[in-house]
Formats: sequence, structure tokens, C-alpha cells
Amino acid sequence: MNPVLVFRHSPTEGPGYFTTFLDRHGIPWQLVRIDAGDAVPETLNGISGLCLMGGHMSVNDDLPWIPPELNLIRQAVAAGVPVIGHCLGGQLMSKALGGSVSQNPDKEIGWGDVRITDIEAARPWLGDTPQSMPAFHWHGETFSVPPGATRILESAWCTNQAFVLNDRHIGMQCHVEMTPELIASWCENGAAEIAASGSPGVQSPDLIQTDVEARAAQLHQLADKIYSRWIQGLSR
Repeated sequence: MNPVLVFRHSPTEGPGYFTTFLDRHGIPWQLVRIDAGDAVPETLNGISGLCLMGGHMSVNDDLPWIPPELNLIRQAVAAGVPVIGHCLGGQLMSKALGGSVSQNPDKEIGWGDVRITDIEAARPWLGDTPQSMPAFHWHGETFSVPPGATRILESAWCTNQAFVLNDRHIGMQCHVEMTPELIASWCENGAAEIAASGSPGVQSPDLIQTDVEARAAQLHQLADKIYSRWIQGLSR
């Protein structure tokens, strides 16, 4: 089986639980370290799937790797190669597919429930899950749902939390890949951002890390549902 290509855009925003899940299912993966200067492949070159992680930058920034990454996303969708995006990754998917990315009314950092907005579209990805479930957030911008896609999740502070396309692609504003270690690192590195924010959607580092092991385990139950559906589309 050819590998899933995993794009890392920031050294602190690694794949976390996503690659733990792939390893558990015997699915090979390859890391493209945009933050370390790795080049964006010009073609799919037989990859089985494309995963896009988060990052502190904006999709609208003038960065040299953004246009080729948007092009690779379009190639993958056109070829039926499954694409999954986490936060910045979901925003990249939206922009590549004809959507837009703009400031969210409120910055959202910490734990917060996501709610299903379309039961039928969500069922293949989430099963008969509760209408509302906890997720992790760290974003100031948000994506629009691109043409042809269906919104399946929202939160109290962000209307568009996830969209699905063609039963094999999913773009998320939320983070389901978080581990306790990643959360601790983000709270340390993002303490100044949290302190400077007056948004009602932003939680303190202490609150974010309360009962973090149990919360991460619950988050991984949601991730398992999404990732299990996503890998069904991988070519083997």
C-alpha cells in the first residue's frame, strides 16, 4: 500500500493521534515538513491519501508553499484520493475547492462541543453518535463550506466546524488529533496569545489542561469514528 502523505506546517502542530491511528491499522504514512523546508510534491505520485495538519499562519498569507499545496488538494479530489484537513488543513481544503477563509467573529481556544448540523450527511462519518460531542479548538479564522460540500458540524463560537465532500473527503475547523502532550505544548507556546485575547471563546491554560487525559480519550473516540470512515477510501 502506498503511503498517506501528511503535511506538517508548524513544528509544534504534528499529526498527533492521526498517525497513531494509521500505525494501529497498518497504514504507511510519510511526513512532509513544510516548516522544515520540504518541497510540496507537484503530483500525487500514487499516494493513497492526503492529510493536512494545522498551523499558526493564514491560508491568505503570501507563502510560497500555499499555491502548490492548494493545487495538490485539487488533484487529489479530482482523482478520488481521500483528503482530510485539521484546522488550517480544513481551511486549505476550503480555499482549494472554491471556498474562502476569513476572520471568525470570535477566537476559539480550548474545549468546546461540536454539534451535528446534517444527520444524514454526518452518519457515515459519525454513526449514531450523540447530537453533541466535545472537541478541541485553536483558531481565529474560519472557512466557508466549498461548493458541492455539506456542512456536518458547528460549535457555539464557529458556524462551520466540518464539511464533507463525495463521501471520502472531510475538512475540519476543530482538532480531533490532539494528545495530552500536544495540548501541553500548545498551552505553553500559546500562553501569550491566550493572555492577549478577550474573546469569550478562549479558555485559560489551566482550564484547558484540567482532566486532560480523560478529555483526550473522549476526543479520540470522535477521532476514531472520523478516521475509520476516512481510511475506507484509501487505495490498497
